[in-house]
Amino acid sequence: MSAKTLTLEAAKAANLTIVENREKGEQAVHDLIVAYQANRRSGTANTKTRGEVRGTGRKMYRQKGTGNARHRTSKVPLYVGGGVAHGPRPRDYSKHVPKKIRKLALQRVLGDCIADGSIQVVDSFEIADGKTKSFQAEVRKITDATKVLVVAPKFDDRTLLAHRNLPGVMCLPANEISIEELLYHDTIILTADALEVLATRTN
Repeated sequence: MSAKTLTLEAAKAANLTIVENREKGEQAVHDLIVAYQANRRSGTANTKTRGEVRGTGRKMYRQKGTGNARHRTSKVPLYVGGGVAHGPRPRDYSKHVPKKIRKLALQRVLGDCIADGSIQVVDSFEIADGKTKSFQAEVRKITDATKVLVVAPKFDDRTLLAHRNLPGVMCLPANEISIEELLYHDTIILTADALEVLATRTN
């Protein structure tokens, strides 16, 4: 399986829209990564206020004569087992990023990957016997990197089965990859058909 490093000229020939200026799109990438991380948060952290803590509302002891401070209930935050003041409550952390910003971030990251020479283009990527050893051998023909992303329009069951036991290797359809995967992996192996899909996503 022969591979070619995707160059800037080849990307333009494939109608891939990228950002060449390193000063453009940096904020878009940051905003999208923050949104990805925020959207993964469950937002289920919860504490009880003094009104939700189980207990009686009866006055702890008489108002005067004990030498103690005046208290009404042990459910206040002052006491162990009492409510929590200003604690976390269930909330939605999700962030919305406009489509234009998402596209700009993808164009910028693809431009950086092409500039770094980390994208390798192959005609196709299939493992007919479904063996992990065969998958690893095909990847090693292209790159020695430990973190490898293989991108194609779709994968057959045998290819997906072959890559499951390889740490650091991921197979993803071209219409599902995000800038997180592109930034995380050292080498991206793209099939020619996947390049066409990415071209439609960046235009």
